[in-house]
Amino acid sequence: MPARISGLGIIRPTVLLFLVISFLLVLQREKIAYKFNQPIFKAFTAFVLMLIITLPFVKFPGSVLRENVSIFIKAVVFLYFSALILDTEKRLKLSLLVFVGCQVFRVLEPLYLNVTSGYWGSSTYLGGAEFANRLSGAPADIINPNELGFVIVTVIPFLHYFLMPRGFMVKVMYLALLTLLLYALILTMSRGAFLALIVVAWFIFKESKRKVLLVVFGIIAVMAAMAVMNDNQRDRYLSLFSSETKQSSSAEGRVTGIINEFKLGLSRPIFGFGLGTTAEAKFNTWGHSKASHNMYGEILIETGLVGLFFFLRFILSVKKELKWNLDLASTSSEFYKILFKVLNIVFWMFAVYSINYWGLSQYYWYNLAGLAIAASLLMNATTKQEA
Repeated sequence: MPARISGLGIIRPTVLLFLVISFLLVLQREKIAYKFNQPIFKAFTAFVLMLIITLPFVKFPGSVLRENVSIFIKAVVFLYFSALILDTEKRLKLSLLVFVGCQVFRVLEPLYLNVTSGYWGSSTYLGGAEFANRLSGAPADIINPNELGFVIVTVIPFLHYFLMPRGFMVKVMYLALLTLLLYALILTMSRGAFLALIVVAWFIFKESKRKVLLVVFGIIAVMAAMAVMNDNQRDRYLSLFSSETKQSSSAEGRVTGIINEFKLGLSRPIFGFGLGTTAEAKFNTWGHSKASHNMYGEILIETGLVGLFFFLRFILSVKKELKWNLDLASTSSEFYKILFKVLNIVFWMFAVYSINYWGLSQYYWYNLAGLAIAASLLMNATTKQEA
């Protein structure tokens, strides 16, 4: 927002909003205290306590305190605020509408700029002094092409399951929007997002009663995608499956990079280098610094095997909560049936995409966990009232 509205950054709106919301929640602590008994909260609290207790034993505690704690807090507030504030079904629905709407806007804005003015925002090296353009977030946004692809794949399950069951015009709007999103995904040239899309497509196919129609639609979509891709884009996606492509070396390099990240993490296997210090650890060990391309390796580097255990325990608590409520939702309203189906798909998409994307100090796992808690408590409360 400060990049869009001149002078807004002076008042630090994010910090101000965080303080106001936190203060209001503290005033209602007796009303919301029961929510902290939820298994996801307990698992995440154990992880946070582990971070605090092990801080003196990490490699770079000073960097953690000076630079990285604030970034981590900005991410984890999505868990607390979503779980604690969304205490009515109306608020939950409104938050989903705002979240999905904002993410769709983040995609359509750079796509519009690309079509109207040739905007790309990023590029990738192909070798031999050759570069290929890649679509990233809008000029006022902060996301790179891989992150834009991640945003696209995240919103597709929400749009599909909440819009497709509706009337004809809504279906047409959804299909038109889906076409734009998939075209934007092609322009990002994000192989990780493409793999995540396959996960989402598999769940949609598995749940569908019209599998033949989906297969036909899929074939048409693939043919259309191949037709609109240029040579570099086509080569980029084919490099996932073929070693004969020009960009296969970068795909192989990504795998090698992931392996090296795990090796780096195992050089300090117990407590790691410290929260948010992946780049610093790489620079001090290898002499160069690049962002992590694997969340699990990132967690191992920053928190060691101890931290990896506690974070995976947190992720498993989210999985168990979603599975439990997915079964219970069969006797609940249509809204909760759809929501828990979508959240379950998003969970597995996140789990796969995290192989190719960092995430310990990113919002997405925490937002999902907060939504799972809020939706679970609301659905169970509604069921009890109806009983």
